[in-house]
Amino acid sequence: MKVEKPKGKLGILMPGMGAVATTTIAGVFAVNKGISLPIGSLTQMGRMRIGKRTENKQPFIKDVIGLQSIKNVVFGGWDVFDDNVYESAMHAKVLDETLLKKLKPQLEQIKPMKAVFDHEYVKRLDGKHIKKGKTKMELANALMKDIEKFKKDNDCDRLVMVWCGSTEIYIKESEVHQSLASLEKGMEENHKDIPPSMIYAYAAIKMGIPYANGAPNLSCDVPAMVELAKKTGTPIAGKDFKTGQTLMKTVIAPGLKARAIGIEGWFSTNILGNRDGEVLDDPDNFKSKEVSKLGVLEDILEPHLHPELYGNLYHKVRINYYPPRGDNKEGWDNIDIRGWLNYPMQIKVDFLCRDSILAAPLVLDLAIFLDLAKRSGMSGIQEWLSFYLKSPQAPKGVHPMHDIFKQLNKLENTIRYLAGEELITNLGLDYEA
Repeated sequence: MKVEKPKGKLGILMPGMGAVATTTIAGVFAVNKGISLPIGSLTQMGRMRIGKRTENKQPFIKDVIGLQSIKNVVFGGWDVFDDNVYESAMHAKVLDETLLKKLKPQLEQIKPMKAVFDHEYVKRLDGKHIKKGKTKMELANALMKDIEKFKKDNDCDRLVMVWCGSTEIYIKESEVHQSLASLEKGMEENHKDIPPSMIYAYAAIKMGIPYANGAPNLSCDVPAMVELAKKTGTPIAGKDFKTGQTLMKTVIAPGLKARAIGIEGWFSTNILGNRDGEVLDDPDNFKSKEVSKLGVLEDILEPHLHPELYGNLYHKVRINYYPPRGDNKEGWDNIDIRGWLNYPMQIKVDFLCRDSILAAPLVLDLAIFLDLAKRSGMSGIQEWLSFYLKSPQAPKGVHPMHDIFKQLNKLENTIRYLAGEELITNLGLDYEA
């Protein structure tokens, strides 16, 4: 497969310029100035094996395949508030003020464009920096004009878009989502099942711009968007950044399953106080996140195939808005397990994490890898990027892969394939030479 070299500037567009987006932008600027390290980013710090085991080659991923340099990226986006990135980052209180002040001249230059927003889909937000339009198609066209202007003004060679906005109310896939024709008709008629995130996805994919969805919204995860992505040759990936508690689940659950250890129950609760926590305090918005989180264990453990181990699994997820905690989320898990002769045991996990600190490198990696996919002529659903997502998008009729170790193997072998390197399968009696 021919992979074009990453020439020129890459523009990274982000709907939602809140805590996650501003942490990503400030982080890239800090790394480029030599102030800090891009820890958590595989595109910047990840290594992978190339060649035979005996050769012991572990180069950086960015040295295996041509990736866009973060020294040559520019950022833009939309938000319901008109704060510039410096003001928004100060308000989010994720990063230290001392660091932000060092980056202030650059951050102040980035100002959000007016957002496509509808209060009905995110009732806890009420910004005024909003586009007007008679139809959802008219709003999509306005976004496409924004994109064209951004690309021209910033002299970008290529663009990618990563949704960093809020979780919308829960919407089930319906008839309007089944084909591109029905979706476009629905946009002209302001169909209620087409939320703002889907309008952004449509605008990006229509223009051939790779799109990733970092929230549990339907967004690009419907047949109509897959059809459009194939038509325009656009890579897409979704949905919901895999950051805190779900990251732990996709690490722990495969290990328990690998040792045939039974699981009776898994209770998860979160407290967080950022904008995301406030939005998720609304039951309709929480439902979207709950569905995203609940699917993980069932797909990893496959109770229908292992009824004696996981057939009675009780899985409960709770999220509680707690303003004093800010962006410093706490995810607590109680896991009731069964061992030899059905003897009970327990595992307790208390993950005191920083939500946007975990999400920022995922935003960057998804942008860089989606750009690689586009330059490689790949289009449609990029399952190899499931590694980054809580509820990975998969083709119709196929269960998504949630096991993080299988996801990493898929990601690395995709890179090996694109780079013309030998795939690693670990076949053979001696593991592999």
